[in-house]
Amino acid sequence: MPHGENRYRQEVREFFGPRAAHWDTRFPDDCPAYAAGVAALELRPGDRVLDAGCGTGRALPALRSAVGAHGIVLGADLTPEMLDAAAGAGRDVSASLLLADASRLPVGDAALDAVFAAGLISHVPAPADSLAEWARAVRPGGRLALFHPVGRAVLAARKGRALTPDDLRAEPNLRPLLAAAGWELARYADEDDRYLALAVRQG
Repeated sequence: MPHGENRYRQEVREFFGPRAAHWDTRFPDDCPAYAAGVAALELRPGDRVLDAGCGTGRALPALRSAVGAHGIVLGADLTPEMLDAAAGAGRDVSASLLLADASRLPVGDAALDAVFAAGLISHVPAPADSLAEWARAVRPGGRLALFHPVGRAVLAARKGRALTPDDLRAEPNLRPLLAAAGWELARYADEDDRYLALAVRQG
């Protein structure tokens, strides 16, 4: 594994590990927003879906409800403590939890019907590579939801930052990035109470 990837994994675990136990208490009102984000994927009973960078698993119950008892729900995260927190909250009953890099998925080609990725794309070291990896794992016609429970402006204000033109989550930047990885942007919303970019796997 390249040194840069090792460093990224270490930094992610060092940041999120100590925060995992109290993560949900920091954002107690986000679960309805997650459910709405999942609904945008229009999953069907029996579908196979991955929550990439699932954290404490706030989307997992909604994903399970959408795909039903015969569907497959996977939750992948780099941080063991986040997966422990998901299990501690009982969300492991909704999904199989995987200690895995969401940019290097332990699934076969076209194995999934959809990927849900909340708050992840702007944090991975190589967004184009991650989008390409998710395209590899999703069947043609499958979907990708890039989601956050608040929009870019609200999130930037929380962090005391200004929005910049080079933000990859901005529609003019994101659309060609998705296209190069095999996705077509089908829906885009950047509002105070949500960010959602919904894309369809081409091919």
